[in-house]
Amino acid sequence: MSLSSAASTTQSGLSTITAEIAALTRNISGATDTTVYSRKIANVATTSSGAQVVSLTRASNQAVFDNVLSATAATAAQQAISAGLDALNQTIGDVSGSTSGSASTATSPAALISSFDNALQTYSASPSDSTAAAAAVAAAKSLVSGMNSASVTVQQARETADSGMASSVAAINSLLTQFQTANQQVVSGLASGADVTDAQDQRDTILQQLSQQIGISTTAGSNGEMSIYGDSGVTLFQGGVARTLTFEATHTYTASTAGNAVYVDGAAITGGSATMPIASGNLAGLATLRDTIAPTYQTQLDNMAGALINSFAESDQAGAGPSLPGLFTTLGATALPGANGGLASQISVNASVDPSQGGNANLLRDGGISDTANTNYTYNTSGASSFTGRLSQLTSNLSATQTFSSAGGIATSASLSNYAAASVSWLEAERSSVSSSSSYQSTLLSTASTALSNATGVNINDEMSKMLDLEQSFSASAKLLTSINDMFNALAAAIIG
Repeated sequence: MSLSSAASTTQSGLSTITAEIAALTRNISGATDTTVYSRKIANVATTSSGAQVVSLTRASNQAVFDNVLSATAATAAQQAISAGLDALNQTIGDVSGSTSGSASTATSPAALISSFDNALQTYSASPSDSTAAAAAVAAAKSLVSGMNSASVTVQQARETADSGMASSVAAINSLLTQFQTANQQVVSGLASGADVTDAQDQRDTILQQLSQQIGISTTAGSNGEMSIYGDSGVTLFQGGVARTLTFEATHTYTASTAGNAVYVDGAAITGGSATMPIASGNLAGLATLRDTIAPTYQTQLDNMAGALINSFAESDQAGAGPSLPGLFTTLGATALPGANGGLASQISVNASVDPSQGGNANLLRDGGISDTANTNYTYNTSGASSFTGRLSQLTSNLSATQTFSSAGGIATSASLSNYAAASVSWLEAERSSVSSSSSYQSTLLSTASTALSNATGVNINDEMSKMLDLEQSFSASAKLLTSINDMFNALAAAIIG
C-alpha cells in the first residue's frame, strides 16, 4: 500500500470514528430526554477508500411499540371511568345509616331508606305521638334530599365527562396536526437522504400522547409515510393529511339530556348511534361514563323514587277516584307521575304533611294528604289518635316486592330496601371491576414500556464503554496518521537532499 493510500484510509477511519462518537454523544444526551428517544446507530461500511458511516438509523421494535400504544389507551380509558365512578361514589358515602330513627348520619339512598323505615315503624308503634310523626316526616325529607342530591351528582359527573370529551377532542386534533408536520419531515428527509431519526422519535412521542386520548393502530409505507387508524378502524391520518374530529359540547345536563357524539368524517365514534364506536383511550372512557354508566345509575335512582311515590300513594276509599300522591310527590303534581327520567331529582315531600311548610304530620297517619278537602282519601275516618291501619299499610308497602325497570341493570323484582342495597352493590362492583382492570392495564403498560426501553433505549454504561473503545481507536488512528506524516516528511527530505 502506498503512503498516500495509507493516509487516505487512516483519515477515513478518523472521520468514521468521529461520526460514531457524535452518535454516542447524542445517545448519552438523549438518555435523559423525557420524550421518546431511541438509540441512534451509526452504520459503518467498508469501501475501497476505507471505512465510513453510510447511514444513521435508530433502534426500533414496532411490535413492542404497538403494545405500548395499546396498553396506554386501555389504561387511559379505565382511569377516566374510575375517576367518574369515584364522583358517583359520593352519593353512597355512609351506607350503614342510623338505627335510631334519625337520618342525619345517613348519606346513601339505601341508608336513608333504612332510616326512614325505622322512623315510620316508630311512628306506627306510637300513632298518637306527634314527635314521632314529625320525625317520620323529617326522615322522609332527608330521604328525598339525598335522592335529589344524588341525581345532581350524577348529572354533574356527566357534565364533567362531556367537558373532558371536548378537551380530549381538542387534544386529538392538535396532536394530529403536529403529527402531520413531523410525518412530512420524515418523508421529505428520507427522500433527500437526510437524518430523520429525531423526526421519527417525534412521531413516536406524538403517537404515545395520541394513544392516551384514543386507541390507535398505525401502518407505514415504503417512503416512510405513516397512516393512523382508531381502534374501531376509523381513519385519523392518511395520505399525509390529518382528519378532524368534531364535537359539540353540552354544558348543562339533566337526566333526559343525551350528549352529542364525536364525529370523524361524518361517522360517529361515540354514543349509542355510533357507526364506528371507539373502545379505548380517555375519550372512550369518558363517553362510556357519560352515556352508559351514569345514566344506568340515574335509572336506579329514578326507580327508587317511583317506588316511593307509588308505595305511599293514596287511593279513593269510595273506589271512584284515581290514586293520588301521598307523602311523596313531585312539585305541582295533581296525579301520580309516570315513569320518567330524572324522577329522583324531582321527588319531594308533600307540603301538606310537612310542618315546616305549615302542614300536618299526622296526615301521614290519617290520609288525605293530596286532597285534604276530599274525605274519600281519608283513611282514619274516626279521627282516632291511636289509628294504626294506614301506618301499618305503609310499612307493609315499603317492604313489599315491587317491579323495577330493567334499564337499571340490576334486579327487576325486589323490595325497595333490597333494590337500594343492590344499587349500592352495583356501584361498588363497577368501581372494583374498573380498579382491577386499571391495575392490570397499568401493569401491562409498565411491562411493555420496560420492554421498549430495553429494545430501543439508551444504556449509559454500554454507551460509555463504546465511547472508550472509540477514543482508543481514534488515538491509535491519530498516531498512525502522525507516523505516515513523518514518513512523508522523511521521504520529502530524502528527495530534496
